[in-house]
Amino acid sequence: FSHFYVVSVVWTGFLLVLLGRALFFKVPFPAWLQAVLIALNGESEYQKLGAELSVFLVLELLWLHSVRRLMECLFLSVFSPGVIHLVQYCFGLGYYILLGLTVLSQVSLDAWTGEVVNLNHSIPYGDWFENVSCPHYFAELLIYVAIGITFGGWNLTWWFVVLYVLFNQALAAVLCHEFYQRNFIAYPKHRKALLPFLF
Repeated sequence: FSHFYVVSVVWTGFLLVLLGRALFFKVPFPAWLQAVLIALNGESEYQKLGAELSVFLVLELLWLHSVRRLMECLFLSVFSPGVIHLVQYCFGLGYYILLGLTVLSQVSLDAWTGEVVNLNHSIPYGDWFENVSCPHYFAELLIYVAIGITFGGWNLTWWFVVLYVLFNQALAAVLCHEFYQRNFIAYPKHRKALLPFLF
């Protein structure tokens, strides 16, 4: 099994480097990779501008998982003398190659053109935007709450930090929510500013 994880570590690491270069240095994907990604996913409805950091995180986690599994295979696992069929072996290698490409194909290739698509404000839709005007502020609040829980929930000083983040994000969310309501007559009435269904 270690062959699978060697391939996964090298291949996913390679894709991670390419995505990092594209994200942070605006170096476009090689033409061959763009062709493969278009063949895999085309212009799917699941591709979104702005999904690049999520894809980077998923690739990074996939790479770390592969490194962990490789270390387990090399230093912990005790294998029987049995062997797998050649077809299973090829499927295993193909799986780890396609897995990284499938993750990477979630990125819209339009993200790398460097062209501004639109300077106008518009009503955001989809995912958490269906319930709140500022899901990114809500997500940040959840991150701080999660860190508090990770600390065991007993660190009073941290909960003051969370309280500060709550008030700061609430103020910013209210201002943003009011902007949307003021500038868009068709803005959904059921949306809250920061906390789904509450505020």
